[in-house]
Amino acid sequence: MRRAFLVAILLFSCARPLAAQSETKDETRNETKLGAEWRNERKSLGGCKRFSGLVGCAETAFSGQPFHIAVGSIAPQNGFGAGAAFVAHWTPNESWRLSWDVDAIGSINGSWRAGAYMKAIYTRPKKTTESRGRHSQQVQPNDTEDPVFHLYAQTISLNKITYFGLGPNTSRSGQTFYGMRETIPGINGWWPVWQPPKVELSLFGEFNGRFIEIRPSPGQPSPSIEQIYTEATAPGLTSQPGFVEQGEGLLLKTKPALWNDRVRLNYRVGYDQFWAPAASRFGFGRFTTDLSHQIALHSTTKTYLPGYQNGPDECSESLDKPSCPAVTKNLDGSIDLRFFLSESLTDQGHVVPFYLQPTLGGSDINGNSVLASFEDYRFRAPKVFFLHQGLEHSIGKWPLGVALAADEGEVALSGSSFGSGPWRRSYSAGLTIRAGGFPQVWLLFAWGGNEGTHTIANVNTSLLGGAARPSLY
Repeated sequence: MRRAFLVAILLFSCARPLAAQSETKDETRNETKLGAEWRNERKSLGGCKRFSGLVGCAETAFSGQPFHIAVGSIAPQNGFGAGAAFVAHWTPNESWRLSWDVDAIGSINGSWRAGAYMKAIYTRPKKTTESRGRHSQQVQPNDTEDPVFHLYAQTISLNKITYFGLGPNTSRSGQTFYGMRETIPGINGWWPVWQPPKVELSLFGEFNGRFIEIRPSPGQPSPSIEQIYTEATAPGLTSQPGFVEQGEGLLLKTKPALWNDRVRLNYRVGYDQFWAPAASRFGFGRFTTDLSHQIALHSTTKTYLPGYQNGPDECSESLDKPSCPAVTKNLDGSIDLRFFLSESLTDQGHVVPFYLQPTLGGSDINGNSVLASFEDYRFRAPKVFFLHQGLEHSIGKWPLGVALAADEGEVALSGSSFGSGPWRRSYSAGLTIRAGGFPQVWLLFAWGGNEGTHTIANVNTSLLGGAARPSLY
């Protein structure tokens, strides 16, 4: 956590030099874009002195550029994090638009996350057509999305993660805890290859390094993981080699959407290969199918997909509108349906490290809530399947919403055992706190699944629809 706060202090320590720089350049009428953004942000923060300006002040404090306060859930059981974020943009020419995003947050239990993210958007040339008349040439607008590339480096340190063993038949009595630090440098991108009027098909690719360290977690309600489990029951417990991950796949989404912008699809099918040069027995492949559907209940409903132009700490509505979505009092709501299947494939004698296996129950390490009535990380296995049905709707003109969900899923140790284990079910209901037309905070009470109830509070880790951070498994 100290590292996260040191980075946060470093970000804000740049404020005074940048302010002085911007003021000097403004006087000489040669102000940089970064200096202008900081000058405008300081001007907006001046409204904090007046009660009538508190709303605008808070909006600037938590979403302003180039600096703002960064908040969000770090990972289940590791608390709410707060820190600082820095965002900058640069357009070197007509073909490229670049942005940088640096943030760091820490929580009360000592967990922290810090990362730097760069986004590069390649703007393809617009089509020019010739015609007779006064104007011999006309430039046709480019209404298609552009190729996008991300370069990033992120480190996260978590002091409390539960482990119940592997497979669908584990017991709550086997609960243990461990700590983990993971560093992920990498690059990914997608390139649209087919864009008819209603859909967009893109090629997706990524290349990551994963450097993970597992450590004991003493002082918890249950024993630390090394006191109960061994290398045989928790593969990867005694040593954690570095991994190289290569992934590719297809992305399919609607644009803007089908049936008068009411049905929105976001499909991803991909394959990732993990190599561990120092321990080849940990090498494996993973096939993932993730099919998400959003059915808008009103014409004003916004899509929950991250804006392709944004970084994790940005919320601009488009490339030409750098400001965050305005607070809206329109009715907003949608039905969400999701099918997810993840299958890890191993050669004979190879195993998947437990810390790279997906989980079901409560929320997973990325903050996704599935089978919410169970404890966080409750079921862990190389193969995971679930169905999610959800409803979220605003309450009148308040910045609140109501949420309902039902989940079904199972995990398996091998492909042939899918369907043989118990089918888990869970139901949840609760409230959401909305900002900019998006649900940002989820407060859920979940039941079902014969292991009691579970209350979940989660704060979005990406600002108002900003880009997702790299997955932790």
